[in-house]
Amino acid sequence: MKKLLTIAAITTLSVMASAHAAGDAEAGKVKSAMCAACHGADGNSPAPNFPKLAGQHADYIVKQLSDFKGGARTDATMNAMAAPLTDEDMANLGAFYASQKGSVGKAAEDKVEQGQMLYRAGNTASGVTACGACHGPTGAGNPMAKFPGLSGQHADYVALQLKNFRSGARANDAGSMMRAIAKKMTDAEIDAVAQYVQGLH
Repeated sequence: MKKLLTIAAITTLSVMASAHAAGDAEAGKVKSAMCAACHGADGNSPAPNFPKLAGQHADYIVKQLSDFKGGARTDATMNAMAAPLTDEDMANLGAFYASQKGSVGKAAEDKVEQGQMLYRAGNTASGVTACGACHGPTGAGNPMAKFPGLSGQHADYVALQLKNFRSGARANDAGSMMRAIAKKMTDAEIDAVAQYVQGLH
């Protein structure tokens, strides 16, 4: 726990030390036409397997696009979509999606209690860190540290990413933080916290 919090603090400080040019939301809106089929015109994806981007932190979106382009994060569709993007395109897309209002879903009632416990307190017995420690009590995330907002995100997508972190299929997390946490989570815990996040706001 202390190690993870130390990594989080270092990540926050390092990000604060580097300035990023703000993108142009209007230009990003134009560019987002290529993203709309999967992520929705305003970034509120109608499909549970594609993430909602509306309201997400601009720098986080830029990092993910950069990782897709560079191969640090792998997905056949996104690797191809990100390949032609310039740094300016990424900044503009980040600015556009950050300016949109994210929608909130509804959690499965039978998963809320366990999901809330994991999100707020973690699982001390297995060493699972509370999600809220980095992502905030309402799922707003931490833009300075590039910890994404999770509020209202599709449960199917959240569960898939946690399983990818657990297996190592996704490995673009700073300091292996998410991999270290996810590898200690059971399928039931992943499902519960993903459902909780979907209804969190």
